[in-house]
Amino acid sequence: MLTQSASAAVWLLIFATPVCLYVAWSDLKAMRIPNLAVLALLAIYAVVGLLTLPLGEWGWSWLHLLVVLVIGFVLSLTGSFGPGDAKFAAAMAPFVALGDLRLFLVLLCAVSIAALVVHRAMRAIPAIRRATPDWASWQRREFPFGIALAPALIFYLALASIYGR
Repeated sequence: MLTQSASAAVWLLIFATPVCLYVAWSDLKAMRIPNLAVLALLAIYAVVGLLTLPLGEWGWSWLHLLVVLVIGFVLSLTGSFGPGDAKFAAAMAPFVALGDLRLFLVLLCAVSIAALVVHRAMRAIPAIRRATPDWASWQRREFPFGIALAPALIFYLALASIYGR
């Protein structure tokens, strides 16, 4: 059983999904996660989380943002993680209950592997590349990690909506 509240997860899922889908699309197309999307996700958690989670749980969850932001910043400095990915991962962090961290990391790993395989397969198909000729992710060596981060949050919130406490 997930420790995230099922009712809170439903509301967070409803509001976060459009932002996550936009982030995945933007990272595929431009290899960029806009700051506005990161701020929108934070605003969703600030408002919807405050209305649906216990105040203490909501307040402590902001610490997740700081921890992931520091880790993401360090990874970004080493070149192993893009700065937009680091900011978006930090904005996602409060959504994940601390008790669900291990589950979320396993989910993120599975989604990352699937996203990498599907991305590389899709960019190898000439018809897909012709249909999306201006997508930067087809040309660049780097992987658009937003297409793994965003669905991982959606899947986590969906699971928490079904199996949460």
